[in-house]
Amino acid sequence: MPGMVAFGRRWGIASDDLVFPGAVELFVRILWWIGTLILYTLHKGKFGCNGGGILHSYLVVLLVLLALIILSLCAIVYVSAQGTITNPGPRRSIPALVYVRALLYVPELVWACLGAVWVSDDSQGCEPATVGAVIAAVVASWIVLLSTGLGVVFVFDPLGNPRPPPAAMQPLGVRDMESSESSQFLSTARSLAIQVWENRLRLLCCCLPQDEGHRAAFSSIAQLVSGFFSDTDLVPSDIAAGLALLHQEQDKMEQCRDPDDVVLHSPSSPIDEDLEAQLEKAAHCMQFAAAAYGWPMYIYSNPLTGPCKLSPDCCRSQAAEYDIVGGENLGCHFSSILLSTGLQYRDFIHVSFHNQIYEIPFFVALDHKREAILVAVRGTLSLKDVLTDLSAECENLPVEGLTGTCYAHKGMSQAAGYIYKKLVNDGILNQAFSIAPEYKLVVTGHSLGGGTASLLAILLRNLYPTLQCYSFSPPGGLMSKTLADYSKDFVVSVVLGKDLVPRLSIPNMEDLKRRILKMVSNCNKPKYCILLQGCWYELFGGDPDDFPTEMDNRREDELSQPLLGEESLMIRHSSSYQSLASEDSPVHTAAHLPLYLPGRILHITEDGPSRRSCFSQVRYRAEWSSETAFRSVLISPRMLADHMPDTVLRALCSLTSDRPFPLCPSSSRHLNAI
Repeated sequence: MPGMVAFGRRWGIASDDLVFPGAVELFVRILWWIGTLILYTLHKGKFGCNGGGILHSYLVVLLVLLALIILSLCAIVYVSAQGTITNPGPRRSIPALVYVRALLYVPELVWACLGAVWVSDDSQGCEPATVGAVIAAVVASWIVLLSTGLGVVFVFDPLGNPRPPPAAMQPLGVRDMESSESSQFLSTARSLAIQVWENRLRLLCCCLPQDEGHRAAFSSIAQLVSGFFSDTDLVPSDIAAGLALLHQEQDKMEQCRDPDDVVLHSPSSPIDEDLEAQLEKAAHCMQFAAAAYGWPMYIYSNPLTGPCKLSPDCCRSQAAEYDIVGGENLGCHFSSILLSTGLQYRDFIHVSFHNQIYEIPFFVALDHKREAILVAVRGTLSLKDVLTDLSAECENLPVEGLTGTCYAHKGMSQAAGYIYKKLVNDGILNQAFSIAPEYKLVVTGHSLGGGTASLLAILLRNLYPTLQCYSFSPPGGLMSKTLADYSKDFVVSVVLGKDLVPRLSIPNMEDLKRRILKMVSNCNKPKYCILLQGCWYELFGGDPDDFPTEMDNRREDELSQPLLGEESLMIRHSSSYQSLASEDSPVHTAAHLPLYLPGRILHITEDGPSRRSCFSQVRYRAEWSSETAFRSVLISPRMLADHMPDTVLRALCSLTSDRPFPLCPSSSRHLNAI
């Protein structure tokens, strides 16, 4: 639904978004009116105290004012609940009702000031209960007024100049042809949007240095973010409703899938030897990938004992002892790595906690158990890491001896180049191999660290042909098809469940946007019903068939045609937009180069029903997968939880915990997969 136009500008809220805030305020106002009426009834004829006349007038006018506000709120809530997301016709009177409600704030403000004056000057001699009730009314008035002001700021759209509607009664192809005037308007709007997002990023990252590198990152991220929804006219609640509908639609498709098509794995069943070996190695490497996060992850994983174990090292300076470590909070970070990995101080070659944009922490250690020199790269843990993540445009990554188009995620490519220079140019790997020349090189990391580790492995491959890389939960938009195929010989990506990050790429997000447009435009329910049912489904589950998402009166063959509702949500023609005909085959458009997960993909999923109680046993299965399985975003309550490093480590330990040798610390605490 296009944003509501009121007071001469477009707002970040639609006309059907006033149901919930209006209902909440209506409930408060009714209680307030009842309380004021009781107060007036109890003191009727007893206003003889000092200032009693003013009190009488205050209560009478307050009752009338509250009654008018309640009536206006009833009208707003009722009208806002009419129609559907793409059918705002029944709500055409909402702007007028909003104007009426806004006018009522003026006498309310005046009366709040009058009540405050009476309480401060003329309340002497009146009953304390009466004074307290008036004070409560005055405080409530100011709270409502301030909440309204904050709400206005929250829904204010800096880009809220009303957009010119497309020419009516013309074929779609004609409407899509932009005149020079509209092209100029769109160009100006895009520039303004980029500037607004740059300002937002600067405000969000005000604690970071505003140097040239950060400004370039802000500009790059602003162009990416501002352009994503620039060709649609959706407000945040439309997106929330679309995600709720899409989640139910995906669950219905998953329930219809034939379980015999899935190759299961459990430790008790015969599996491919290579898969078994890779699971064991991945479980071992994940310890180091999680340890690279330092003390925050250690405290998170050990909330009761972690602070006690780390506090001695955090409270004293050990710079002389930790001469291999660079960065801040050395004692806490390094001690947590020692505790998490079980290694000794002498096993570490280099530990760096230096953190800037495109420069992320890592450590190099001797893994005697696996006879490997292990490079572990930290994932996202700081605002600077987030900026590295969001620098998602493509950058060339040439590889010697490799033909084809080679490009990768800019932020992670730059981070991999930074670590490569440290390892090779500064002689860190030469030092490590001088100590253990027979060891092999292994690179690992999680999330941002996993993507960076994969690109780093590609850069190091020519120097160390036997190296292996284990990348946990890497971002989906990481590298070109040429690099992804090249990395299959030495990179293993581990993805857990419905993890969002391995499915994140610009083409996938464009596909998600298209699906959201399809869902909201093809639904015959009011938005408040969609959101209520969606919240109920997320919290308590149920049969997704109970929540129809398609127009009841549309035939199946009509659903393959472009929807008028979808078109009404498009501001301008977008190459990323396609109608429902290609729903199951997301298209990577020329506007965005396709990017893929690295190497071979090991997908771990929970075995059993998708919903379970918090205390039920977790059973996992593992299988080799392909990049095509991650070409669409899956909506699920687990989409973020499955990305957490401790969850990934727990799943791997569960799959390998019955091996004759221990792979994970405290693996007995985890549940075995069966």
